[in-house]
Amino acid sequence: MAKPLWTPNPERIAVSRISHFIDYLNGRHALSLDGYDALYRWSVEHSDAFWSGLWDWSGVVASAKGERVLLRPGQMPGARWFPDARLNFAENLLRDRGPDTAVVFRDESGRRHELSHAELFRRVAALAGALRRHGILPGDRIAGYMPNIPDTLIAMLAASAVGAVWSSCSPDFGVHGVVERFGQIRPRILLSADGYRYNGKRLDCLAHAADIARQIDSVEQLLIVPYLDDDPDLGALPAGTLQLGDFIDTGVDEIEFEQLPFDHPLYILYSSGTTGVPKCIVHGAGGTLLQHLKEHRLHTDLGHGDLLFYYTTCGWMMWNWLVSALASGSAILLYDGSPTAPTPAQLWHIAEAEGISVFGASARYFAALEKAGARPGASHRLPRLRAVLSTGSPLSHESFEYVYRDIKQDLQLSSISGGTDIISCFALGCPVRPVYKGELQCRGLGMAVDIFDTNGQALPRGKGELVCTRPFPSMPLGFWDDPGGERYRDAYFSRFDNVWAHGDFAELTEHDGLIIHGRSDAVLNPGGVRIGTAEIYRQAESLDEVLESLCIGQPWQGDVRVVLFVHLREGVTLDEGLRDRIRHRIRENTTPRHVPAKIVQVSDIPRTLSGKIVELAVRSVVMGETVANRDALANPEALELYRDLPELKA
Repeated sequence: MAKPLWTPNPERIAVSRISHFIDYLNGRHALSLDGYDALYRWSVEHSDAFWSGLWDWSGVVASAKGERVLLRPGQMPGARWFPDARLNFAENLLRDRGPDTAVVFRDESGRRHELSHAELFRRVAALAGALRRHGILPGDRIAGYMPNIPDTLIAMLAASAVGAVWSSCSPDFGVHGVVERFGQIRPRILLSADGYRYNGKRLDCLAHAADIARQIDSVEQLLIVPYLDDDPDLGALPAGTLQLGDFIDTGVDEIEFEQLPFDHPLYILYSSGTTGVPKCIVHGAGGTLLQHLKEHRLHTDLGHGDLLFYYTTCGWMMWNWLVSALASGSAILLYDGSPTAPTPAQLWHIAEAEGISVFGASARYFAALEKAGARPGASHRLPRLRAVLSTGSPLSHESFEYVYRDIKQDLQLSSISGGTDIISCFALGCPVRPVYKGELQCRGLGMAVDIFDTNGQALPRGKGELVCTRPFPSMPLGFWDDPGGERYRDAYFSRFDNVWAHGDFAELTEHDGLIIHGRSDAVLNPGGVRIGTAEIYRQAESLDEVLESLCIGQPWQGDVRVVLFVHLREGVTLDEGLRDRIRHRIRENTTPRHVPAKIVQVSDIPRTLSGKIVELAVRSVVMGETVANRDALANPEALELYRDLPELKA
């Protein structure tokens, strides 16, 4: 049996919030739950009691909770949570109004700003008052074309306070990509920063903001947030455009929080695929709040005195996840800029200076950090760091080893997995369980996660489809402009009846953790054997010459052959010797079926704006098909590297 990389000591287990929650439930329901495994089983079998208990234990701020917890529990979709509740999402994030730090802001240029809870509340009040003065009503949409700065958080909270629906795109989206998203939801107000910084460059947003506002006729008010300059020139923008400071109502210092149903729309997020117009996924306030309280307090052990950081943009759901930590009493750190400028250790300088206690980034970031030779544990003092989080793609075995070897030995490393679709996670960390290499520690509490074979039968062991067999509060309310719910049902419930199919290829482990092997729609199928792409990436990228890789299945002579594209270190050329070593490494550590029939060197790997590689788009290009939604990509020009490759003609 594999040995754990880290095991929490008894003292840490005893003081954890999850242990306190178990004690609370045992007393409340006369139970004798004795650890995470027992708690997980109970949370799934008695989901109404679990979520109701979490509500009370977390102290959800609400004008009404109601007696009913779950209606139509056997229906997915169709179940409804807390139908009699009335609450406000922003009120829960702004419950602390004291002098302690709520938000720390840093950017790559060295700028720093700090907001106390009291100052955050005051600034939200001033903007919420202005929104009401403008006539914004519950259900109206407010959109942000914004970098990850405090004003973005303030705008979201103000929108939520008055019952409006918030939606954001990061400023690295092009105009067409933004209009494809915001144009569907028809916002009344659009906020845009004057620009942002990335990798040492100043990037202007004013021309893009003007184009977006002109193309979306629902926009009544364009607000410009000064970020690069204190007084940006608005001369070329549509008539009536205002700086944010000229719009806010500084005479308002209190907030009348709209009391709204549990399933009142809070956020609209967007699918990042490249197969068509982005889906607009609508998330409810109550479900988002309750899920994030669970994930922050129980799975991440966050509370007062903590500082949570996650490297993210406002176009990735991890931004929404990050800011919710305010409801658990944790302070948050917002960062704008490149994670590796001016040096690969940029974020670790900040972690040391600010005393970050929980540090999160994508799996790609940790892999790149190791390839760059960074050793944060040796170069920085990190006494407060107690947890590292990773998501976006499967975290490789090598990255698990890297974190414990070169960052810190005594910490909880949590590879987590869920997505935009549920604005939360199916698999998470657990502060009272060991960490095993390559594994996500546990299934999330209250989430009936299972692995199905292609016939819809549960697989205690083996690889299959990651599913959720019972309702959970953060299921989307639906898709925007999908009145019959057909597109929503087709996206998640067409594969298995009354079961959420998430689209991940995964397996349960002997430790009751999970391994994610990649997206199921990118699974390779040579000779009828299903292979997850993550298994190949792990082996190929374990070679020092390979920075990153991408794998597709190419139809070939009545079967499918595995094609591996590799992005190599500068100065390295793919010769037959390196090809042989890549194939040998893959064959030695997986199976002969995993070995690529073709290995091709490329100079770039196409990714979505949230950093995920796009196997399906590359496969489409290789097969001569059109990629419909190129605006979902951070580097769409990279797709041309894969077109008409002579290596794939024979």
